[in-house]
Amino acid sequence: MVQSYKIDVVKEIKARITDAKAIVLVDYKGINIDEVNELRARMREAGVEYFVQKNTLIKIALNELGITELDSYLINSTAVAVSLKDEVAPAKVIAKFKKEVMEDKEFPSFKVGYVGGVVFDEKQLRKLASMPSRDELIAQVLSCFNGPIQGLVVVLSRIIKKFVYAVDAIAKQKAE
Repeated sequence: MVQSYKIDVVKEIKARITDAKAIVLVDYKGINIDEVNELRARMREAGVEYFVQKNTLIKIALNELGITELDSYLINSTAVAVSLKDEVAPAKVIAKFKKEVMEDKEFPSFKVGYVGGVVFDEKQLRKLASMPSRDELIAQVLSCFNGPIQGLVVVLSRIIKKFVYAVDAIAKQKAE
């Protein structure tokens, strides 16, 4: 008989990952409590939920949501990073944390990711983490739109300046 608290935990996990844009499974062994607290704080800042739960309960919750592709990765120590808004955020936070805090240590490491309905392996997650964030990409696109407009403004202002110089020259010539 399944214990009722396990049913509640599965419901809680499902609630956390139901509308997720990105789910990243992380192997967190070899990381101490201070480092975990630092990682959790960085996740919160980025709007990413980070939690640890039993693999079997995570598997049940994922399967109930129709996600079975991650089953084989739910072994050993597993933490789950979930983002409801940004597909890149969990991978970016983990990669940045590993680089800045963990330096040359192996962990935490990516196991697998589920981004937009597609399974990402460790190599693909590292590439995803190196991409600009959604906001950075939007800023780049907007700057591309702004460039031609800014050029047009410069050209038009030069035409107006030349017109003013011509009118001024004519006025001086007539004054003589």
